[in-house]
This record gives sequence, C-alpha cells and structure tokens, in this order.
Amino acid sequence: MNSLRSWAQQIQHVCNESGKHLKQSASMRSLQRVSALQKQLGKQPKVPKPVTIVLTSLVLSAALGQRFYDQPRLSIGKIAPETITAPRDAQVENKQATEEKRRAARSISTPVWMPDVALSDEIRKTVQSHLDAGLKLRKDAGEFPYVELEKLSEPTQRYLRKAEVWEWKAILEATQAPNTQLVDRISDPVQRRAATELFRNKNQTTLDGLSGLEAKITTAQQHYVTARSQLSAPYDPTLFDVSDVAWQKMQGEVMATLDRMLMQGIAPGLEETYVRNAITLNLQIATPPETRAIATQILVSALKPNLVKDEDRTRQQAELAANNVELVMVNAYRGRAIVQQGAEITQDAFILLDYFKLSRRETNWWGLVALFGCVSGSVVIFWRLEQRYHPKGLRNRDYWLVGLMCLSTPLFILVNVPSTNLPAIGVLMGTFYGSVLAVTGVGLLTIILPIAMGLTWTQWLPSAIAGLTVALFAARVRSREELAFLGLGVGVTQGLLFLLLGALSGVAWYSLLGGAVLEGLLGLGWSIIAIGISPYLEHLFDVVTTLRLVELANPNRALLKRLAAETPGTFQHTLFVANLAEAAARKLGCNVELVRAGTLYHDIGKMHDPLGFIENQMGGVNKHDLIDDPWQSAAIIKKHVTEGLVMARRARLPKVVQAFIPEHQGTMTIAYFHHQALQRAQQDQTIIVNDEDFRYDGPAPQSRETGLLMLADSCEAALRSLKDATPDDALNMINKILAARWKDGQLSESGLTRSEMSTIAEVFVQVWQQSNHQRIAYPKAK
Repeated sequence: MNSLRSWAQQIQHVCNESGKHLKQSASMRSLQRVSALQKQLGKQPKVPKPVTIVLTSLVLSAALGQRFYDQPRLSIGKIAPETITAPRDAQVENKQATEEKRRAARSISTPVWMPDVALSDEIRKTVQSHLDAGLKLRKDAGEFPYVELEKLSEPTQRYLRKAEVWEWKAILEATQAPNTQLVDRISDPVQRRAATELFRNKNQTTLDGLSGLEAKITTAQQHYVTARSQLSAPYDPTLFDVSDVAWQKMQGEVMATLDRMLMQGIAPGLEETYVRNAITLNLQIATPPETRAIATQILVSALKPNLVKDEDRTRQQAELAANNVELVMVNAYRGRAIVQQGAEITQDAFILLDYFKLSRRETNWWGLVALFGCVSGSVVIFWRLEQRYHPKGLRNRDYWLVGLMCLSTPLFILVNVPSTNLPAIGVLMGTFYGSVLAVTGVGLLTIILPIAMGLTWTQWLPSAIAGLTVALFAARVRSREELAFLGLGVGVTQGLLFLLLGALSGVAWYSLLGGAVLEGLLGLGWSIIAIGISPYLEHLFDVVTTLRLVELANPNRALLKRLAAETPGTFQHTLFVANLAEAAARKLGCNVELVRAGTLYHDIGKMHDPLGFIENQMGGVNKHDLIDDPWQSAAIIKKHVTEGLVMARRARLPKVVQAFIPEHQGTMTIAYFHHQALQRAQQDQTIIVNDEDFRYDGPAPQSRETGLLMLADSCEAALRSLKDATPDDALNMINKILAARWKDGQLSESGLTRSEMSTIAEVFVQVWQQSNHQRIAYPKAK
C-alpha cells in the first residue's frame, strides 16, 4: 500500500513539474512579447533630416540675427532720399569718435621710466672691477719713474721702458764707443736723446755707473712686457703712461660721472654714440686730459640702459590722458538740415538721425534671409561631417546639446561679455564628440558671428583662434589634469593673440597689456567653466567622454570593487576578456576606452547569484546539479543580464556602457541547459521545449565594440581550457567559435566584417600566448 502511494506521488510530481515548465515557458514568452511591444511603442519616430535642418537653422538664425531686427534703413554710407532737418536743438556725443581719440591718447602716451636699482649696482660693481684691474696692471708694470729724473728724463724713461729689443741693443752699442760719434749717427731723435742721456751717465763716478742704470732699465722693461701681456678691454698701453696723481684723480671722476649718469638714467634703445658723447661731456670738466680716453672707455664698456618701464604708472598716465580727452560732440539746430537730399550719410549725420529716431529702423528681412542661408549651409556641413565620422549618427539629445552650446554664444554677447565663449565650446565639443566635429562647430561659429552680430575683432578673433586650438586637442586628453593644462594654454594663447593683433593694428604694445591680461584670464575662465560643467552635462545628456570612460574603468569604483569581492571568479574572467577585447579593439581602430569600460561591467549582473556561475563555485558543489531543472537554471543564467541592467541604471552608467550587458550575449542559446532540456523531452514526450526559453533576449551587438566583447567572451573559456596546445591549435579553435557566431547572425548588425574575423582570431591567440607563456621548471627540493 505504501509503495502504491509513493508511486502515485511520483506521478503527481512529474505532472506538476511538467505543468510548471509549460506555465513558465508561456509566461516568459508573454513577457518577451510585452517587452518587445514596449520597445516598439517607446521608439519615437525620428524627424526627417531636412525638417531638422530647417528648424535648427531657423532657431539659430533667430538667435544670431539680433542686429537685423532693429536695423536702420538710413545708415552710414547710404544716400539720403530726402532732406532731413533737426526737430529741435541738441548736442549728441559721437561715442565712436570719442573712443578713437581716447585710444589714440593711450597709444601715444609717454611711458614712465624708473631706474633699476639692482642693475645700477651691478654697473657700479663692473666699473669698480675695471678700476681695480687697472690698478693691478699698473702695479705689475712697476713704479714710474724707475730711475731718478736727474739721471734720465721722464720721456726717456717712458721710451726705454717700452723699447723693442733691437732698439735697446742699438742704444747700448752706441754708448759703448769712447766718444759720441755713434750716438750722433742715430737718426731717430727720441732714440738719439735716450742714447745721449745714457752716454752722459757713463762718465759719472757713482758706484753702479752705467751698468747699474742698465739693470734698472732692463728690470723695468721686463715688468712692462709682463703687464702689457695681461692687458684686456677696456685698457690699452696708454694706461702705463698715466702718472699716479692723474690716475687717482681719474678714479674719483669716473665714479662721480657714473653716479650722475645712472641717476639721470639711460633709456633702452639709446644708441652708443649718444652714450659716449654724454660720457665725454661729463668727463671734460675735471678729468685730466691724459686720462679721459681711458675713463671714457671704462664707462662705455660698463654702462648700459638702467631704466625700466613702470607698468602701473604708465597705465595710469595712459588712462589719465584718455580721460582728459574732450568728448566729441555733434550739434544739431532746429530747422537746419541734418543731411541733404542725395548726399551720403556721414557718421555725424547718422548719430543725429538715430538720436531723433529719424533713421527709420525696421526689420531687415533680406539680411535675415541671407543669414538663414548661411546658417543652413553651416548646419548641412556639420551634418555631413557627422554622417561621415559618426556613421550611426548622433542621438536627439546630442543635437539638443550642440544646439544649446551654439545658442549660448549670442546670449553671452547680448549681455556684453568682453569675449565669446568659443573656448568653452571647443573644450566641450572636443571632449564629447571628437576633434572633427568640434573644429567644424567652432569654425562655423567663428565665421558666422562677425557677420550676424557685427562684432569687432577684439571680441571674437582671439577667443575664436583659442577655441579652434582647444577643439583640435581636447579629444586627445586622458585626464582632468591634462585638460586643466590645456585650459591654461588656452588662456595664454588668447592673451598673446590679443597682444599680437593689437600691435599689428598699430596700437602701442604697452597700452594693450591690460587688455591682453584680461583676454588671457577670460580664456582660462571659459576653460574652467567648461571643465566644471562637463560632468553635469555628461550625466544630463548621457554623453560619454574619454575622461569619463577612464574614470569608469578605475577598479576602485564601487561596483567593480563589489564585483571583485562578491564574484572573484567572474572578476578574473572579466579581466581576461577585457584584455582580449581591448587588444582586438586597438588593432581594428575601435574605441579602446569604451571597450575596456564596457567589458568591466558586462557581467555585473552575476552578483545577483554568484554561485549560479561555475567560475565562482571554486570547485564546490554545482548549484545547478542540486536544482536539476534546466529551465530554472537557464532562467538564473539569463537573469544576470536583466539584473545587470538594473545595477547599471542604479549606478548611473552611461547607456553606451549599459549596452554591453545585453549585447555581449546577443540572442545566443544557453546551449548546455538547452541540451539537457532536449534530452528530457526525448525521455518524456509530455515535455515541450521552447527554444526561446533557452535563448537570451538580446539584442544582438549593435556596435563593433560590443561585437568584439561577444567574441572575446565566447573564446575566453575555451582559451583557458587549453594547456599544452600549440598556437595553431588555439587559432583553429577560435576560428570555429567566431565562424559559429557569424553563422548564427549575431554579428550582422555590429559593423564587423567577415574579413576582420581572421585578424581578431590572431589577436586573441597573441594575448593567450602572452598570458600562457612557458615557465622554467624548478627542481624539487630533496
């Protein structure tokens, strides 16, 4: 009886399980149909491109064409259709003329100079060192006179000290004769006089006589030759001919002259001739004639401009000169003609017409139409480049963001910001959409702004060039620090361009320094603003930048730390898959940062049930063996996709990163449990196997990046299982897996081509070889 009851319970259990499978299959199919219907209903029909272009052009033209709404029909340079008289007396300022006079007053304002104390002290030290060097040379040359003047005269001693060897020998030979015959035969009068004086000393009865005199002369000649060999600028041999009294006096005069000239100041750019003349005039008062040349040379070699411009006082003087300019006024008298019929309207006439509201302001429809055509052409150019460099096209929210950035420029101009925000647009568009679209957007705005808004070159050109520069390089930065340095470069570039363009237009450079500093600070400010609001725009418009992807790939992110802690096996699997996919992405020119970030998060859904996946079981009991239900096991496996999407949304991951979670599995079949279900269906005809129950919901990979992840994920387990296989064996196995995915249609929407499959397989094998390299077999310890 008990056996019959047990047998009946088993039959009932089988029926219940079969019914449960059928109900589960039906419910899952209904959920899939509901999900598909919701997706279909959620897709908004895209507005046709021509309509989008026209609407965008209208909005931008309306924002940019402010000056066409209230444009005077009677403007400067036009011909007056009739004679217009002043309705009353008035005196109106010509602001443009007044500003031009002020600008001219600033440019011709004389700079204020002040002595550079440190430089003046340096010059004094240089002159003193020259004087000390001269004194040393004079000491090395020996005392002068070196013989008593009663024996030899001063001119003779000076001559003999610097006489050449052959001259000295000739004199000595002449004095050796018993009489003056040889002395009288010397033709040179100076040489003959020296020989005569020496001959006269020959007959004196002193102890040393002529030989002692000759020894003193020889010693003086040796000292002179030694000192002369050490001569250098600013000295010449005349230094040794100066008496000690004259030398002492010269030193004092040199220092006094130096102090006078330094106090008066030497301006930069002063020619050396004027400096030399000033030195000569100062020295000729009290300096001995014999030392003037030496003193002049000392001062000329040491003196240099010691005046520096006092920037603050120069600016103050320039502003004072500008403020002292009288206002340029235009007078009107009641009943008198402002402009005659047929005459050209001058600036003064237009000022009066506009003041009396006689300029007939109205909307310039033709100007707006022309502007609309220009803007439309720019939008078409931007769209065509977007189609070429972003084949899948930008999203609607991206168009909104680009449009808002473009609209912000005329808004800032209307509130009289001194510089346009083109650097900020360059930073944002460069980091969001790449260099091509950023340069295109900033470049088109640069062309349109002066046409539409009537800006002066100082308002747009420096910031436009800075914006184009940052747009070109912003996409290449890989950290916030690099972006900050790029912003600093923008500020420097904008300031230098303002200074350069102002100098080229004829304005004195020192009067432009204040404006250049302001421009540089504005450029830096726009960059700081762009960097500051970038994270908010990224989250608000779901924009993915390289910087954000790099930050998301940081293993210290909370979600990745959880993945490593709760599912260590999955985390190791993820790292190896990331290496495979990243290497293939780099080889094929895909977005490597996107592949890296997307791969790290593709299996986060496995945290909902870590032990449901074999890599986390660490050799323990397989949970699915205990469940013994392929339908339930398949549901657990599939759930890691839906749970992963929930976790990704909670973590506010970008949608382009979220796409890696469902697309890495595509619509593949969960083959292991599908095979188990088929086996059970063969054993029990009442069991119906619906393939959809064992197939992922998809979608299939929609980009090259997610396609690479699917292939890397499919090959990872197979590559790990290879131990002693050769690279050819690994390559054959990978090619079979890739061919199966291609044949299953999983890559039909990814953008990957059939010819790229072989390249991907070779890259996977290379990465496998790098991680599976041979190691030395160490001998075991005895």
